[in-house]
Amino acid sequence: MPHPSASPGDRGALPVTCQAAPAGPGRDKEPARGDLLRPHAVAAPPPPAPLAQPPAAKPAAARKQAPLDGNEATSRIAYATSDVSFIYPITPATPMGEFVDQWSIEGRKNLFGNVMSVTEMESEAGVAGALHGALAAGALATTFTCSQGLLLMIPNMYKISGELMPCVLHVSARALAGHALSIFGDHQDVMAVRSTGWTMLSSHSVQEAQDLALVSHLATLAGSVPIVHFFDGFRTSHEINKASAAGIDLISDEQMKPLMDELAPAIAAHHARAMNPSHPTQRGTAQGPDVYMQAIEAANPYHKAMPGIVQAAMDKVAAVTGRQYHLFDYVGHPEAENVVVAMGSGCEALEAAVQNLTRDGHKVGVLKVHLFRPWSPEHLLAALPASAKRVCVLDRTKEHGSQGEPLLLEVASSLQRARRQVECVVGGRYGLGSKDFTPAMAIGVFQNLAAPRVEDVRDRFVVGIVDDVTFSSLPYDAEPEVLPPEITECLFWGMGSDGTVGANKEAVKIIANQPGMNAQAYFSYDAHKSGGVTVSHLRFGPKQIRAPWLVDMAHYVGVHQQQYWSKYDVLAGLRRGGTVLINAPWKSWEEVEQFMPVKTKARVAALRPKAIPLLKESIKKAYGKKGDKIVNMNYAAVDKALEHLVAIDIPADFGKGVERLGAAEHAAASTGSRTAAEFLNNVVMPMLAMEGDKLPVSVFTPGGFFPPGTTAVEKRSIAQVVPAWNSANCTQCNICSFICPHAAVRPALATPEELAGAPAGFATVPIKGGGPALKGFQYRIQVSPTDCTGCELCVHACPDYALTSTPTAQMLEAETTNWDFFKQLPVRGELFAKDTVRGSQFQPPLMEFSGACEGCGETPYVKLLTQLFGTRMLIANATGCSSIWGGSAPANPYTTDFKGRGPAWANSLFEDNAQFGFGIAMGVKQRRAALEAAAKVVVGEGAGTPELRAALAEWLPIKDNGALAGTAAAAVAAALPAANGNGNGNGAVVSEAARGALAYIQNNTDLLDKPSVWIVGGDGWAYDIGYAGLDHVMSTGEDVNVLVLDTEEYSNTGGQKSKSSPLGSVLKFAAAGKNRPKKELGLMTMQGYPDVYVASISLEANYNQVVKAMSEAEAHKGPSLVIAYAPCAMHGISSMSESQTDAKMAVDSGYWPLYRYKPGATEADGKLTLDSKKIKGALEDFLKRENRFMVLTRKDPEAAGKLHHQMEEHIQLRQERLINMAKGTNGAAPPTPPPAEEEEKK
Repeated sequence: MPHPSASPGDRGALPVTCQAAPAGPGRDKEPARGDLLRPHAVAAPPPPAPLAQPPAAKPAAARKQAPLDGNEATSRIAYATSDVSFIYPITPATPMGEFVDQWSIEGRKNLFGNVMSVTEMESEAGVAGALHGALAAGALATTFTCSQGLLLMIPNMYKISGELMPCVLHVSARALAGHALSIFGDHQDVMAVRSTGWTMLSSHSVQEAQDLALVSHLATLAGSVPIVHFFDGFRTSHEINKASAAGIDLISDEQMKPLMDELAPAIAAHHARAMNPSHPTQRGTAQGPDVYMQAIEAANPYHKAMPGIVQAAMDKVAAVTGRQYHLFDYVGHPEAENVVVAMGSGCEALEAAVQNLTRDGHKVGVLKVHLFRPWSPEHLLAALPASAKRVCVLDRTKEHGSQGEPLLLEVASSLQRARRQVECVVGGRYGLGSKDFTPAMAIGVFQNLAAPRVEDVRDRFVVGIVDDVTFSSLPYDAEPEVLPPEITECLFWGMGSDGTVGANKEAVKIIANQPGMNAQAYFSYDAHKSGGVTVSHLRFGPKQIRAPWLVDMAHYVGVHQQQYWSKYDVLAGLRRGGTVLINAPWKSWEEVEQFMPVKTKARVAALRPKAIPLLKESIKKAYGKKGDKIVNMNYAAVDKALEHLVAIDIPADFGKGVERLGAAEHAAASTGSRTAAEFLNNVVMPMLAMEGDKLPVSVFTPGGFFPPGTTAVEKRSIAQVVPAWNSANCTQCNICSFICPHAAVRPALATPEELAGAPAGFATVPIKGGGPALKGFQYRIQVSPTDCTGCELCVHACPDYALTSTPTAQMLEAETTNWDFFKQLPVRGELFAKDTVRGSQFQPPLMEFSGACEGCGETPYVKLLTQLFGTRMLIANATGCSSIWGGSAPANPYTTDFKGRGPAWANSLFEDNAQFGFGIAMGVKQRRAALEAAAKVVVGEGAGTPELRAALAEWLPIKDNGALAGTAAAAVAAALPAANGNGNGNGAVVSEAARGALAYIQNNTDLLDKPSVWIVGGDGWAYDIGYAGLDHVMSTGEDVNVLVLDTEEYSNTGGQKSKSSPLGSVLKFAAAGKNRPKKELGLMTMQGYPDVYVASISLEANYNQVVKAMSEAEAHKGPSLVIAYAPCAMHGISSMSESQTDAKMAVDSGYWPLYRYKPGATEADGKLTLDSKKIKGALEDFLKRENRFMVLTRKDPEAAGKLHHQMEEHIQLRQERLINMAKGTNGAAPPTPPPAEEEEKK
């Protein structure tokens, strides 16, 4: 170590050049080869922002108001101030990309007179890479994302900030997938990027989302530091609000343009820094230990300047809007002693609590954080009242293992470093996964701060749940009245896809557009794709509405599904004397009371709707794209509803109102699930009853595990009609069961003795065919009326007209009794060959009653897989539709057979599903290799009993044969108990290795049967975000099976374009019609990897081919890829009950080819079987049946005609190619080499 007095020139001392002030862009001496700094020049960092908060400026222009949600409000600003955007769908940020894409298609001009260039990428990682590239080229670029998508952008986020590139990333902040996936809002995602070097700006409301979006775009240009602008997912992103006294004030282009014009030098500097051969530079170099650290620190002035730049931008926006924001905004008593610090939409509830408490004389306040990065302790301390004694910091995130969450740590550090004396600083968590945060909870937080002794103030608490494990939850009281009495609050209970949410979105816009009226709407959903429960929360009135929490004291409750009246506590949030509208055929109080459970007894009354002309005008605007037929159907529905309204008077002595949920009921929730039955009662049933908010922490299993088969108790009862079986017409083909998306229609098989106690309506007929083994058995088709969704697919698919759609009310009682009897009959699947259409349906479906949409085209494939291989399946499921209908807690449709065997299902992420499934396969392979080695030791050393050794000897050569290994595995398991691990059956002592091998086998009998690993996902995963992983897994040669459920769009996020989308289809992100052909995933795989089994199938078009393809794929010793055509309601099919017709026409017209490619022993031995040998139908006839194609035909017939013609040409060429491949031995011939002269030109 150098001596302390060493001179700078001695070893170990800092070089003189490092101790001097760095030379800036204005240095005197020019470098020898031009000014290398000039292309990198950015605006000089301004002085620090003033700590005093200036008064609000007056608005400079007349206000224009509109009811918008946070996504649209933000998108308006992003579009106006940017030239380029790259997008990718992810809930709840997707609508922002949809808006800018739509406006780009419409030719809308931004502030610079340009139409934004919008490109959909294959993943968020691709978006970030393209964003980085566009910024490097000098473009003004922006994008939108959240959650896992934001995490995929992290590597490029470091690059973008490291290179000081102006950019705004708008984030609808959302929970991360850890123990479970949640699409709902909190701050976990944005907190995960707080170290990337981006400035982070938080909006707390819809109005702020617009205003601070503009602040962000101004500030990033002024400071050359990229900005993450975030607001709460769903709570702000999807809340429709006209909330201020004059409504949501739109910032016009005329107001924005002068602000952007002032930044012309900054934009010019950004252009000057762009990659350009006229002034070339190098960026992204590799740096060694000698300079890397100094280069990072060189950016300090720009980050330190950002608080001042952001405040200056806030002041600029205030000058034109009259709305003044600060880095930290304080609301409350000027001499507050107890202060809560928070950011996000929860600040509104805290502000309501402050207003309530200060009215009662309490000295409290809330400090609302806008700027989280760079953190400015000076501005925090300046905004915090000097009188503050106790401080509580609320975070909307969770960090295991930390001393506190991020916001708490920043506040505590600021106070400590400034030596600001307070009695205590505590932290709490709230609102994870969009858990509601209300004024009552906020008051509970202030009550905690006001504890008599500082030692009693609780730290590290949670609020809004009951934590009976670590006992960290705060109590709180009933909700106070915080809204003006002029505000009307409404709740509407609807069913997913029944139009309730869409109608309420239109209704709130109608109300908000009336002079002097303000309105707010928020929509909550359960997890089902369709047929699930939706609750619309509406508020409206002449006064200001700032209430980002759920309605719990409604003046009006609408129950749009009759069965909800008796199934859910729909009146729990009704005020005394409130009004109820029930969509039911009842005309008297006696009829209403007949279906009313005890807990819903309250005053109810009917309400006659108003403003019908306005409603009809809204219908035309909302549904015009779907054609006049749909518009007129909505008109008729409105008229008919008005015509049939019936007011029902409540007897004066009936009902005293219903008490709302309070803290005592929370605390009384059941706990302690020790068995599956207890878990069902303690967790599943309350969640299915929409009462999951009451559940305490203790009932949940750490790690997020849920048991199988819970959908069997759900009984959604959503079908209006169910199929009635006509035994006289039935040929017992089982097609109705085969095609049923929800496993609600099944064949029954029983002996006369087993039918002795059958209900009177359980009619059966003798079984047809099957030989002597089936002699004497009786047959029946049975439906579960409470699990059927009423899609009518089975009715339309039946070739014998043996099923008739019948009103559920006529069938419910009898068929429910019949179903209960059917379920206790023995399963007789072993009497039939699984690999036939008929035989497969006598196997119990181990995926039943999912939350998929009525008539879903995906679920029949997965259901069939479970009937073929379910007792040995491991499923890796990509995030998407299939993970939502297949894995939304607590409804697990994957179930078990009578032995407790069934599919083991897991979801990792969206992008990594192929790798995740591959990892499962490799882990199983390694463990089974150890099992094989142990078996060889036992057999080789003569350990165990002769029966065990014989069973193992039989198992070893067939252990990887899925059709045979199960029987041999059962024999091994049966022989193990007699081999106690210490001998060879004759009393002889065996080696230590043999004893260890026996013990290993005994501990791993669950690996004896051949596992069947299936990697399942949609086209968004397989064709786009997960394609690189899928391609790699296909290249490995390992024994995995892939099922792609191809809906040809991102169905789960609302119908965006994927690479699977066909030419000419109109989708989100392709509003003018997709102008590129569908990616030929099957052909690419066959040509690229000849050892991969590949099939293209369509269940509704060719039943036998589907069974063959799945059986062949599973039997193939290597990778297999099965691409399944999955009709989707988002295709715009007139009725999903007729989707089978569409599927057949798709195949007949050549739109969807059917084929099976089986690899041979060598590449030359591979054989393609073309199952759709000829094109037999007109393509245009198929296209006319689906609105996704006809939208463009109606809008632009010429463009549609061109795209349809291109599609037809593509189909013809593909068919010729497949025919040639089927004729050959290993696929199509290689391309003809170019002529010699062309080769020379190259």
